[in-house]
Amino acid sequence: MSPRRVTLADVAKAAGVSRTTASLVLSGRGRELRISQDVEQRVLRAADELEYRPNIVSVGLRTGTSRTIGFVSDTVATSRLAGDMIKGALEAARDRGFMLFIGETEGDVELERLLLQTMHDRQVDGLILASMFTRAIKVPKAITAAPAVLLNALPKQPTPLPAVLPDEVEAGRRAARVLLEAGHRDGIHLIGAGPGLRDVPPESVAAVERLVGIREALGEAGVKVAGARTCPDWQPEYGFAATRDLLHTIRPRALICFNDRIAMGAYQALDDAGLKVPGDVSVVSFDDHPIASWIRPTLTTVALPHYELGRTAVDVLFAEIGREHADAERVGEVHRVPMPLRSRESIAPPPAN
Repeated sequence: MSPRRVTLADVAKAAGVSRTTASLVLSGRGRELRISQDVEQRVLRAADELEYRPNIVSVGLRTGTSRTIGFVSDTVATSRLAGDMIKGALEAARDRGFMLFIGETEGDVELERLLLQTMHDRQVDGLILASMFTRAIKVPKAITAAPAVLLNALPKQPTPLPAVLPDEVEAGRRAARVLLEAGHRDGIHLIGAGPGLRDVPPESVAAVERLVGIREALGEAGVKVAGARTCPDWQPEYGFAATRDLLHTIRPRALICFNDRIAMGAYQALDDAGLKVPGDVSVVSFDDHPIASWIRPTLTTVALPHYELGRTAVDVLFAEIGREHADAERVGEVHRVPMPLRSRESIAPPPAN
């Protein structure tokens, strides 16, 4: 048989005070209502000795808060790369004394509806709806029953819900600038998307925004994109095929790969052609996947800030929870989280020849 839960009445009896007095002390209102320091210390000591923990359910009924947050994602929870979003959200919630309920939809719309309904049934104080990769989504109506935030997703239609996203445009600028700072002015080719803003994989917000940033930074320096190869999927085999196709026509001086998996394929194609990174061709990429520090030479990349995205989503959610009145006409603000550059070994000044 499990031990009986210590109640507020037990604490009051051990301290020799009324249940009301014990409740006031443990809720932090003892001084406010002029309960003596001696009584306050007796109650606190009794609670400590009995290892008393407040009944969260009954506290929630009194205060109108469950001290819980719902986190509903497509595949974030089971993704090694994006799992840090969960960690960031968990730690930010814990810092505030809140718990995180996590559910995963695997892209199933009906399962998403049921998960959101379940979160509301458990009276969560707020919701985070997260996506594995940055994309535009149809915001489910069920999410609006509580304060909510979109994480790594943009709404297809106007919504009052705020969104938290990586700053992909600035990431594109950083990737281009690191090549410019190394002295590259020509022979810069893109692998994965481009050269035009329509030359991107379907529904890839990251591709469009990274491309915008790259073109802006190069344009400001008076440098043009020398060429580009679009990849239908951002996996190593497509990066390999695209780079090999490029090498059949021209020898690049630098490659901007649209993610680290593409860069891994590009490395292989360059090696097959007898070209060295960075002596012959410099390479910069995005995401900071673990492979970026495994491959040789190690890959310079602009990191996706998964942990910071999770923490920021909770911070933004608490701001929403603190709003006195919901404004259905308000258009949700987009909060951009910086993507830091991870400088490694894959960039060098262009060859003299």
